[in-house]
Amino acid sequence: MPGATETGGIGMKLMERELSRVAVLDFRAFLELMANKIREILLVSSSYDAFIIEEDVTLASRIVSEYSGLNLSQPPRVTRTSSALRALELLGERKFDLVITMPHLEDMDAASFGERVKRLSPSLPVYLLAHSLRSVQAADESAALGGIDKVFIWSGNADLLLSIVKSTEDVLNVEHDTRRADVCVLILVEDSPLYYSRLLPIFYKQIVRQIQNVLECGVNEEERLLIMRTRPKILLARNFEEASALYDTYKSNLLGVISDTRFPKQGRLHAKAGVELLSRVRAEMPFLPLLLMSSETSNGHDAEAIQSEFLDKNSPRLVNDVQDFFLAHLGFGEFVFRTPDGHEAGRADRLRTLEERLAQMPEESLRHHIEKKDLANWVMMRSEIPLATAIRAIRSDMFESVREMREYLISLIHHVRKWRQKGVVARFNRKDFKQDLLSVAKIGSGSLGGKARGLAFMSSVLSEDMSLAERFPECPIQVPQTLVLATDVFEEFVERNGLRRFAGEGYADAEVARAFLRAEMPPVIVYDMEKYLEEIRYPLAVRSSSLLEDAQFQPYAGLYDTLMIPNDHSDPGERLRQLLGAIKLVYASTWYASPKAFAKSTASQAQDEAMAVAIQQVAGERHGDFYYPAMAGVALSHNYYPVSRMRPEDGIVHMVVGFGKAVVEGGISLRFSPKHPQILPQLASVEDMLANTQRDFFSLRLGGHEAHAPSEAGAHLVKRNIHDALGDYPIMACTSTYDPADNRVRDSDDTGGAKVVLFSRIIQHKLLPLPEMLSGLLALFRKKIGCDVELEFAVNLARENPRACGFYLLQVRPMATETGRFEAEITEEERQGAFLTSRLALGGGRRSDIADIVFVRPEAFDPAQTQEIAEEIGQVNAALAREGRPYLLIGPGRWGSSDRWLGIPVQWRHISAVGAMVECRGAMIKADPSQGSHFFQNITSLGIPYVTVTEGEGDVLDWRRIESLPVVAETARLKHVRAPRGLVIKIDSRRSCCVMTFGTSVGTPE
Repeated sequence: MPGATETGGIGMKLMERELSRVAVLDFRAFLELMANKIREILLVSSSYDAFIIEEDVTLASRIVSEYSGLNLSQPPRVTRTSSALRALELLGERKFDLVITMPHLEDMDAASFGERVKRLSPSLPVYLLAHSLRSVQAADESAALGGIDKVFIWSGNADLLLSIVKSTEDVLNVEHDTRRADVCVLILVEDSPLYYSRLLPIFYKQIVRQIQNVLECGVNEEERLLIMRTRPKILLARNFEEASALYDTYKSNLLGVISDTRFPKQGRLHAKAGVELLSRVRAEMPFLPLLLMSSETSNGHDAEAIQSEFLDKNSPRLVNDVQDFFLAHLGFGEFVFRTPDGHEAGRADRLRTLEERLAQMPEESLRHHIEKKDLANWVMMRSEIPLATAIRAIRSDMFESVREMREYLISLIHHVRKWRQKGVVARFNRKDFKQDLLSVAKIGSGSLGGKARGLAFMSSVLSEDMSLAERFPECPIQVPQTLVLATDVFEEFVERNGLRRFAGEGYADAEVARAFLRAEMPPVIVYDMEKYLEEIRYPLAVRSSSLLEDAQFQPYAGLYDTLMIPNDHSDPGERLRQLLGAIKLVYASTWYASPKAFAKSTASQAQDEAMAVAIQQVAGERHGDFYYPAMAGVALSHNYYPVSRMRPEDGIVHMVVGFGKAVVEGGISLRFSPKHPQILPQLASVEDMLANTQRDFFSLRLGGHEAHAPSEAGAHLVKRNIHDALGDYPIMACTSTYDPADNRVRDSDDTGGAKVVLFSRIIQHKLLPLPEMLSGLLALFRKKIGCDVELEFAVNLARENPRACGFYLLQVRPMATETGRFEAEITEEERQGAFLTSRLALGGGRRSDIADIVFVRPEAFDPAQTQEIAEEIGQVNAALAREGRPYLLIGPGRWGSSDRWLGIPVQWRHISAVGAMVECRGAMIKADPSQGSHFFQNITSLGIPYVTVTEGEGDVLDWRRIESLPVVAETARLKHVRAPRGLVIKIDSRRSCCVMTFGTSVGTPE
């Protein structure tokens, strides 16, 4: 916050108090405002009167039209009758909020009708709508017509109808709304129905016009709707006593007072009542805007004497004069900074420019406006009520200098602008966009998609629940700044370029990518991206956020593309080209082969998919020519493979140095439970540490000013060896050193030996409270989502303060943990007769619809050929998919790993027909069981049994019996066999154990 560190004394204490206050009073508090609405109107008029007013258009249609034109919701319903007696019957049958009667009724006069209504419902407002003053029986209408609350004069202006409704609602809501949210009040003192019927529509039109201007700056749709509820209340007084009572009641909320000169006082017309009233107001509130009105221009001298503006009620420029007063004195236009002698010093049209101009204004101008309180009024008219209240409370003597007061004002406005963005999905406004205010913003009116929904949800939860922020003040938890292109932008792009055909079958991924890269982005999006890049200079991740992505039980995790760009090219045009190219490639991945195959598995249609794109700040820091976070990973609230004292609900974390790409793609990572960070079973010995340590890490290459084709956007992300970055602080902080002389691993790096990624300083020695933070976050989001969750995160380390960090939440999604839904008891007899037993199995229940087994031939397996094995599996899978035959897939290492030395890197298109999977851990590949990868999340979400068999640790896999089955097909590295009587797969989810036996017949899944 600008000036926060310099401000001292009383000003500093005031700042702390007011920043806290304006942070608490956000727009959600305004949901309670304008609670009392006029929803049902009873109109009682002769057919002739109704015809004259309506001019062939019904009164109801006029009101509905007015509401629609002003973007107001719930227009009132009008019920019309020409009979006063029938009207009284209707009042007995149902509730009405307002009664409007015309002077000439067929069965009684308006005054008598009003009195009858008041006997039925004393608090129900009854208004008389007349064509002229002559049509009203008494000269002093408001006094003589006892059953009539107000008289209005119809002059053919449809705006009067809306004004009547809004004026009534203002009276009903003013007491609550001023008390609850300091909504401001404008008092109009006028006794003539002719004039207030003319003035009220002008006033309300000015207010609504101002509100519509403010709506353009609204953060999101919710805020723009709530802004309507914060508009000033207009209260009409028709005599001196009413006006004085309103002034005394709402003095602290006054926006201004507009008064006629002559009106009743103590029951009699008083020629100078308005001058007397405004003189009192001026004496008590020296800078409150005042306007004296009169049909006699000589009263302008009285207005000048009390420092009030003057308006001639008979002026042909009445509308323009009122508008000028609202703009110049009530804060409805630009704010004009002036020096005390009246010279203009600058202008501001919105909060952003106000914050900028405040830093430039002369001290005498700033002091002048603080004393006049007009700056507070201007802010109030932007619906920033808590901020306006805080500014209104400022006095020059609270600060040691004008400089200190200026810094406080700038800090206050900046804080409010930033706070407005927290926890909400803001509308991207290219005119008002600033990097430091961005949290989660949106372009378009469509869906955010699953991933961006998760980001917005995380931002909202963190803004509402401050418990973790209070527990870990040195490690702020935040969501990276994010801009989302909603799904309607994708739809426009697709339709504009005729790309819908690629949702069908028969297109290779490369062909889809080429077509999307050639397509033209909508011009308005190109312009928005240009404005966005003018402010944003940090590296960007362009991430998929499809409608189905991260949905519970069908997460589509990792099936679509994410591309990182350094965003540091010297040519702005090249930066824009790379960003647009990355967006197009994410769009193209919507209809790549693997997402289409996965969609079939979930009974979804690829044609129904729509893609949003999240353009996100890359979490990390610059280290030489590269950019990366110190550590990143995935945290799961449910641990499928607990050991030792761990329990499933304690959760599990997979973490690496650098970007978390290695984790989500099934590479080598450190695995620990945040509740038991000392237990690292995969590192039980020095040999295990050396064998299972992370050797490579991902970072983003910076500083290259060469132009890349959009299809090469992924080329910026490079895999580097840990030993290539030994001078980088994250590597130093996260690694230990192997000492070959003593055959031990030390947490210091004095020996200069091989590096081992153990995160010992952080996890074991508690340099950072990372395990506690992860436990707290998992518990928080487990509670908020209502099921087990998976979080992706990244952490930056502060070299200057080793115990501080920057913690970034990158994603949250539900986990599909249905382990207790289907139980299956496994007998000892079944164990003895099984060809496979395992003590690590995911799923539950009994499945007997599989007869085919596809396995990697142990004697033909070569870790260097895992990519070729994946393609062979894809060919066998395609044949089985055509026949509708699910199959059991058996192979070494982690299925779906991007590291071919840890397992076979199949994608969903390779295994779309799979019915159950077995990963084998043995001498050739000893990778930890799959957990935390995108592939693993998709498998478990579909309920596909996933079984781990570890050689030599009590598990059984009888290759002899499998090999003895009839062979259906065989490739260089695979064999496809079929059990004549099918298989029976049983998983006891409570014990995570599994048996597979040969059955007696092929049945259906149970």
